[in-house]
Amino acid sequence: MENIKDIIVVSSGKGGVGKSTVSVNLSIALAQKKIKVGLLDADIYGPSIPKMLNINEKPDVNETKKIIPFEKYGIYSMSIGNLISPDKPVIWRGAMVVSALNQMINDIEWNKIDILIIDLPPGTGDIQLSLSQKLPLTGAVVVSTPQEVALIDVRRAINMFKRVNVKILGLIENMSFFETNGIKNYIFGKEGVSKESKIQKIAFLGEIPIFPDLAKSGDIGKPLTLTEGSDVEKIYSNIADKLLQEIQTVRKKSPKIEIE
Repeated sequence: MENIKDIIVVSSGKGGVGKSTVSVNLSIALAQKKIKVGLLDADIYGPSIPKMLNINEKPDVNETKKIIPFEKYGIYSMSIGNLISPDKPVIWRGAMVVSALNQMINDIEWNKIDILIIDLPPGTGDIQLSLSQKLPLTGAVVVSTPQEVALIDVRRAINMFKRVNVKILGLIENMSFFETNGIKNYIFGKEGVSKESKIQKIAFLGEIPIFPDLAKSGDIGKPLTLTEGSDVEKIYSNIADKLLQEIQTVRKKSPKIEIE
């Protein structure tokens, strides 16, 4: 991983909060700021990145037998979904999953990436622990919806990262509200994640409302962040700026080793 400056995992305590959608659009928002971004889909059991980027082919390998990541929409990406049949279930035990993921990480030719975003599966299991312990992570971003039932699992994710000494760079609230005729409808509760960020003393990176077109864009494989000047593009651009600020803070606090 010597070709990568910063490795950031995107996590959620539970499924269904839009973590992969956030990972894809955040990666593109960072790339739009002239940053070289890689996106690794670490959700072995439910890889969705190939669908969201509309990448259906198998990857090529170079002369050293390294997998060449796909380049599309300004980012580089790879997923187990690009290596197996889309209809084939992954029936592996935890140790096999971790082994496969380690092989993917070591066998991909990222070629001097500034930031690698790793889209984790939901929960706090083998994959999360293995990556946290084996990779030089810059930090983690945790995604949640506002309601308490999601925040319960967010707290578990936060505590897991703390136990393995991984810096939490910030929290993102997805599906914050649905706006119609200028009226905001807080379907899943109001400001749950921003309030939790204050309690946990973790940066709040931003809130993302419910955009029906955002879900459609994932289905057709053309992320909405690509639409310049759109509300979605502006929101993710602001989140990307805040994330970059947190990364800079981590870098400044890193100990310097002086060689006499």
